[in-house]
Amino acid sequence: MAIGASAGAVEALLQILPALPAGYRLPVLVVVHVPRDRGNSLVSLFQTRCRLRVKEAEDKEETCPGTIYFAPSDYHLLVEADGSLSLSSDEPVHHSRPAIDVLFESAADAFGTGLVGIVLTGANQDGASGLKAVVEAGGMGIVQDPATALVPTMPRAALAACPAARQADLDGIISLLLELTAT
Repeated sequence: MAIGASAGAVEALLQILPALPAGYRLPVLVVVHVPRDRGNSLVSLFQTRCRLRVKEAEDKEETCPGTIYFAPSDYHLLVEADGSLSLSSDEPVHHSRPAIDVLFESAADAFGTGLVGIVLTGANQDGASGLKAVVEAGGMGIVQDPATALVPTMPRAALAACPAARQADLDGIISLLLELTAT
């Protein structure tokens, strides 16, 4: 699963990630737009609130089910063909590094039909073309209902680029994620 968020991300993720049960069967890859001049405190914030292992993604790391991987500040997070992670300092995309599109597009190539891409609240277009790539690869696209997003720009852009995506509020997204691994 790949999740992307920007403005309002912490609030949205504080609802979704702690709701995932211990033993969750999917790895969770998360990109939040964190300014490069700030350290990434997301791992420490979520470690005590989640039942899953929470860590900052490392270059060449294998993904494990039941682990939440946050993209490091100022690095793009990508998924290699073998499912391992890689980090890149390539140019920002949509003025962001890490960028959601970079994660989603590489994860779509690696995981295809097994990928769930989720675009949450945010103030730019990042995630829209990436979510389209997820759905075109046969994965599931989920977008936070713009009416419930702190900043609706990113969800609106994602829905415009990918009308086939499912739209839900945060509780609905949690329900979908729990259903995915219930079988």
